[in-house]
Amino acid sequence: MKPFTLGEIAAACGGRFVGTEEQKQICITSVERDSRQIQNGSLFLAIKGARADGHDFIDKCYQQGAVCALCEQAPKSTDKAYILVPSTLDAVKQIAKAYRRKFDIPVIGVSGSVGKTSTKEMLYAVLSQKYRTHKTQGNLNNELGVPLTLLAMPEDAEAAVIEMGISDFGEMSRLSEMVQPTVCVLTVIGCCHLENLIDRDGVLKAKTEMFLHAADNAVCILNGDDDKLSTVTAVRGRSPVFYGLSDTHRFYAEQIENNAEDGIRCTLCFDGKRLPVTIPAIGTYMVSNALAGVAVGVTLGLSDEQLKNGVEAYQTVGSRARVVNTSRIRIIDDCYNANPTSVQASLDTLMNFTGRKVAVLGDMKELGADEATLHFDTGRYAKERGVDLVLAVGLLAAELAKGADGQWFADNEQLLAALPSLIHDGDTVLVKASHSMQFEQITQRLTEMFR
Repeated sequence: MKPFTLGEIAAACGGRFVGTEEQKQICITSVERDSRQIQNGSLFLAIKGARADGHDFIDKCYQQGAVCALCEQAPKSTDKAYILVPSTLDAVKQIAKAYRRKFDIPVIGVSGSVGKTSTKEMLYAVLSQKYRTHKTQGNLNNELGVPLTLLAMPEDAEAAVIEMGISDFGEMSRLSEMVQPTVCVLTVIGCCHLENLIDRDGVLKAKTEMFLHAADNAVCILNGDDDKLSTVTAVRGRSPVFYGLSDTHRFYAEQIENNAEDGIRCTLCFDGKRLPVTIPAIGTYMVSNALAGVAVGVTLGLSDEQLKNGVEAYQTVGSRARVVNTSRIRIIDDCYNANPTSVQASLDTLMNFTGRKVAVLGDMKELGADEATLHFDTGRYAKERGVDLVLAVGLLAAELAKGADGQWFADNEQLLAALPSLIHDGDTVLVKASHSMQFEQITQRLTEMFR
């Protein structure tokens, strides 16, 4: 970390520092919310959770090397410093904001209904060709994850890519206040979190809150193929930079050839240049993500060689369009999360593979009043695309099964019991649902059953 003293931290969050003047000058080495991650010099965040109260672990953290606790109630007995605040969660946001201000580097904020993480990883791959780049790890993209990401930024960081996820109005404003992006990237405005955001216009409004606390000279890079994002005409008096498959955009693609596991060959075009690349991914939507990466790279001064090398260095993470080959079947493990837009994109990807196409699909959460229709329409899309067999799991997915003329199962256990008779050698099987459906169980069992 850059030097960040306990005195600075207390001042940043307005907390009451309890300790000596000498302790105020101590610089922390990390900020941790998990007592198991404590190291010498850590600041421990005592957070009250649904399963455990971090305040119960303060003494343990001191014993493991923590130099201070940020807490809502004083530790029982200690000679270590602590900072008392009304809300640890609120305080850590203010601390992260203060730490972010120590860096005068490009900070790219990334959001969208679909493709946040894959675009973040593409941006990281591209920018790493020139800069020591910090990025969001795992799913740390919410109102706790973003400050933790910022506070993990190393002293020598030359650029940062920060993923920002929301589910309600106001959240993006609070995130962007911490991140203070110098570049804003928005991917797709889709049907997600409609319980709170109502419709896609609401999603657009919520996502574009990112601009509220962006740097005065921030560059906004938007997917111009998205009918909602394409309506954004100016941000603080500056025109957005648009990318997409259409040659009406500054950054666009030609000669797209999806070769499934052999990658996607295409030519990325911009400013009169043509850059042939092979993207190591299976979904054609990754072409748009590569264009976003190139647009950011050009904005930050990368050479054509660095752009090409960066796109071709992309690596997927976790259960996001990950191909698992067994000796008998192929599995597309895409079970990290789902909404209608992302499921349709995954179905498009499935159709690029050989063999019988099977889609194991589950409930898509937080879709609001139209959830039944959105599930039915997703099933109908699978049928129209020619998916050979749709297996739908969950109460909401009953409508998906109807739309697809597929088979329905109440829960994972029912499906798992039936799988041996439903899956054939040579099949390509897509596995996708909202994260709460725990479809990683299905991927694991398929891998074991069809070794």
